[in-house]
Amino acid sequence: MLRRTIPIIILSATGTMLVVAYFSPFTLSWGETVLDWFNILAAVAFVLGAGNLLAVNLEKVSSRKAGWAYAAITLLSFAAMFIFGIFKVGAVPNPSAPDVHLAGAYEGLPSAFGWMYEYVLSPLTATMFAMLAFYVASAAFRAFRAKNVEAILLLGTAFIILLGRTAAATLLTGWIPVDSAFAVLRLDNVTTAVTEHVSTAGMRAITIGIALGVAATSLRLLLGIDRSYLSKG
Repeated sequence: MLRRTIPIIILSATGTMLVVAYFSPFTLSWGETVLDWFNILAAVAFVLGAGNLLAVNLEKVSSRKAGWAYAAITLLSFAAMFIFGIFKVGAVPNPSAPDVHLAGAYEGLPSAFGWMYEYVLSPLTATMFAMLAFYVASAAFRAFRAKNVEAILLLGTAFIILLGRTAAATLLTGWIPVDSAFAVLRLDNVTTAVTEHVSTAGMRAITIGIALGVAATSLRLLLGIDRSYLSKG
């Protein structure tokens, strides 16, 4: 019973304190104290996360499960970056303490940690996002089928935006004078109207809905109604 009650009390008290501290200048220091506690807990969570990563991937490698080679690469990468960061391999000396190696900066070049981030992690990230473009194009091809009215609107809007962002807009509607009454029919103007008015209105509606959902979920957590973060037992 206490294993479920105590976390709920801590969550409710902490959340209520942060809300009150935001609106009351007299309790501002309370909120700062709670945030300091959060940073300490986050540091502990990083340690637990690293331990979980090691346990899961070591188990895959030892049992030769499917994808164990990827788990081995993950472990090697984790060990390399951990060593480079802890021991500051190749760190740039600090001008105020040039003889103290651990006082140097290790995040930029030419340190090993900075080199791995700049020339290994960043290219891999760029490659992943470049590959996502092909998946997005494939998904769009399957989604943009005129099956019903909604799909037709989606397809038409996407087609207009696509043409308006390319040189086709000038080729197709560039002959319409900018200062004429029909200037609104130019593809570049139509694209601007759709993105600045229709799309913005939709995004604001989605943002408001998300905000209301966050507020409702927060209240459920503060009142102890939502206990999904606890075990089912």
